[in-house]
This record gives sequence, C-alpha cells and structure tokens, in this order.
Amino acid sequence: MSGFQINLNPLKEPLGFIKVHEWIASIFAFATCGGFKGQIEIQVSCPPTITENKTITATFGYPFRLNEASFQPPPGVNICDVNWKSYVLIGDYSSSAQFYVTFAVFVFLYCIAALLLYVGYTSLYLDSRKLPMIDFVVTLVATFLWLVSTSAWAKALTDIKIATGHNIVQELSPCKKKEILCYFGSVTSMGSLNVSVIEFHCVAQAGMQWHDLGTLQPPPPGFK
Repeated sequence: MSGFQINLNPLKEPLGFIKVHEWIASIFAFATCGGFKGQIEIQVSCPPTITENKTITATFGYPFRLNEASFQPPPGVNICDVNWKSYVLIGDYSSSAQFYVTFAVFVFLYCIAALLLYVGYTSLYLDSRKLPMIDFVVTLVATFLWLVSTSAWAKALTDIKIATGHNIVQELSPCKKKEILCYFGSVTSMGSLNVSVIEFHCVAQAGMQWHDLGTLQPPPPGFK
C-alpha cells in the first residue's frame, strides 16, 4: 500500500476541482440554512383605544417549525386585549430543512475523505480498480440524493416565504375583527437561502458530469 504523499495535481483536474467546489457549497448550504434566523413584524392598532400602530413580532429559523413561532407584543404592552402569544405562524417545514442540512454535512465529510484520497494517495487511487468505481457509485448516489434534498428544500423555502408573507395577516383571527386593524410590516430577507439552494443544485449537477468524465476515462499524463 502506498504511503501518504501530498500531490496537488489532482486538484487541477475536473475530478478534484469539482470536489473542492462541492465541499465549499456544502459548507455554505448547512451554514446558511442551519444558522438562519428571521423575524416577521405586523403593525396592530384598535382605534379609538389604541390609535398608534403597535408592533408584534414572530421569530423563526432552522429547523423552520413555524407552528411553534408565536407572536410577541412589546414587553408590558397590552395590545387590543389580545393574547398574541397564543397565535403562531402556519406550517412545519422541519423535515425538508433537516434533510437538506444533514445531507449537506454528509457531502462535506465525504468531500474531505475523497480529497484526502485524491491528494494524499494519488497512486493508490489510480492503480486500484475498485476505488474509482466505489467513488463513482457513492458520488452517483450522493448526487441523486443531493438533488432530491435541494428540490425538497426549494419547495419548502417557497412555502415558507408564502407563510411569512402578506397573507399571514388574513390568517390571524384577531385581525379579522372590525375593531382591530392589522398591517403587514416586514420580514427578514431570505436571499442567502435562495443562493444556497441554487449553488448546491448547480454544483451537484456539475459534480456528476465531471466525475463521470474523470473516473471512467484514463487520467491525463499530468495527473500522477
């Protein structure tokens, strides 16, 4: 068995180059999704008792169990004699979010192992018949599950945007009363979540295509 010897040439080839991008994308995916915190604000008033708009907020984040995110009025303020803490956002998207983050962590760990093999045991990888095939099969399965998890999370993200959008005012029963006026205030931007979905999806597709080329075809002379 060949000993550990650093050889950076594989990183210049599609097989190693795409693995690095997959590794970076996986970090970005579980960091942005797993660390996301957002807040929705709604302005409430009930003239003539309260003429000024008071703000109630609901904080949400990973794993996006919105049905556990209750609205909070300002401390010590009674807004329209309503117990706002008993009202929550709608929906539970934890399964899609957790699947997405968990698989991103798996891809992160697998890319580290694969890069260690490419860079540290290049000769062993090239001389073996089983290692490239095992690597190919694992990448094939991982890419398929990667695309599935990304698609599921993309759908869940769309639903989260709807659940935290302007329509939430219509879903709150106190806001349906004539004496209570509710206006949608704002919601935290989810731009980072959009980018993570797009990048994760694109890198997965590219990784499958380039891994196919890099594994099944003889490596170029400069690979060793």
